[in-house]
Amino acid sequence: MKRCFWLEEALADDTDVAAPVSGDMSADVCIIGGGYTGLWTAIRLKQAQPGLDVIIVEKDICGGGASGRNGGFAASLWTKFLTLRKLCGEEEAVRTARASEDAVREIGTFCDAHGIDAHYRCDGWLWTATSEPQRGVWTETLGALARLQLQPFVVLEDEEVARRGGSGKHVAGVFVKTSASVQPARLARGLRRVALEMGVRVFEHSPLTRLERSAPPRVHTPGGVITADKVVIAMNAWGTMFPEIRRAIVVVGSDIVATEPMPEWLERNGWTDGMTISDSRAAVHYYRTTKDGRLVFGKGGAGDIAFGGRVGKAFEGLSSHAVQVEQSMKDIYPDLAPISCPTSWVGPIDRSKSGLPSFGHLGGHPDILYGVGFSGNGVGPTVLGGRILASLALGVEDEWSTCGLVQPLTWDFPPEPFRYVGGKIVQKATLMCDDAEDRGRAPNFLLRRLAALAPLSVSQPAADE
Repeated sequence: MKRCFWLEEALADDTDVAAPVSGDMSADVCIIGGGYTGLWTAIRLKQAQPGLDVIIVEKDICGGGASGRNGGFAASLWTKFLTLRKLCGEEEAVRTARASEDAVREIGTFCDAHGIDAHYRCDGWLWTATSEPQRGVWTETLGALARLQLQPFVVLEDEEVARRGGSGKHVAGVFVKTSASVQPARLARGLRRVALEMGVRVFEHSPLTRLERSAPPRVHTPGGVITADKVVIAMNAWGTMFPEIRRAIVVVGSDIVATEPMPEWLERNGWTDGMTISDSRAAVHYYRTTKDGRLVFGKGGAGDIAFGGRVGKAFEGLSSHAVQVEQSMKDIYPDLAPISCPTSWVGPIDRSKSGLPSFGHLGGHPDILYGVGFSGNGVGPTVLGGRILASLALGVEDEWSTCGLVQPLTWDFPPEPFRYVGGKIVQKATLMCDDAEDRGRAPNFLLRRLAALAPLSVSQPAADE
């Protein structure tokens, strides 16, 4: 299987592969999943208790899942402030959003401290409107924050948004200073190296075949069984193998294309730093530059939907929607019409209804924990998630284990086949609404009502009801 561009680049400098599980063993904590959530959790556990025996089992290689093939946006949770406030109250919402902002900075300091060349650039995020109906989607959120004398967003003049975004298609926007871009696979592989250096035992090519919800729980793999005092499920979209998680998230593809290096074009458009950009569509467009001068352009929520929560071949390898994604890029940057995108890839998003992740005990089991529902914004929040899961695993009552994101999983999506059929109908309505707004037309009432049923994207704050 062809790896995505990010992974191919990262693996050119890091060819180490851990052996699979062989034989039965035991551990204090077994983490299922070697992406950001699992790696940050393992690192937090070892920082808290260096003598703790921590195992990570990964079905592929660490970073081979969504962590190694996302857009590389390290953003906070300020866009979800209204949802956070509904979930856990105003004071805790502010604390959690601030902690997520700190997490963005911590990625940079952690990389510096451990020599991880993840191409970290904290140059901010431009949250834009690319059509008039999108204008002001941030107003309610900014108003709620202003009443608390908080200003994580800076409102820009329309002309400044167009200038910074390198296109007149950006008609309005706000800027968030504390937001960064990373090469996501390099970050994942760097975290893996640090975890190994701290004494975490890592087993790759060791897929979970069964989790025995016993006391203590037992993690079954093709090569052996791991008995652990605590088990952490850090599987992202693949966590849908568990009924509780499957009912709480929907898995949808996010598709990305990348140009060849074109630093001259970026220079002409005034985009020479690591600033990230996204619009306010339901099927959000997100785009950023790379260290070698490429434009990476993605589209979230418009790809394949997993039937029964099964993350199959449609979510691996080259994107089957690359032509449409490339056209979306050229709609925003018409002068790229002669340019082709020679590479593409796809990854699964574990979308929750609210667009926020949740953490807790699976099925009420005291020794089995989960972190899921990052909804396309996991690079930054998984730093916070690692702290939450580590505290829960250690049984510590602190600001992390009592965080507002520690919530029971709710049954937010119907069973199959209604989930899949309904999901396709809602997705189609969402795309039609986006298309109508792009063309300056108002979508009809039925389309708006159907689109409102879709899980929230990164750039869609919930209305404060």
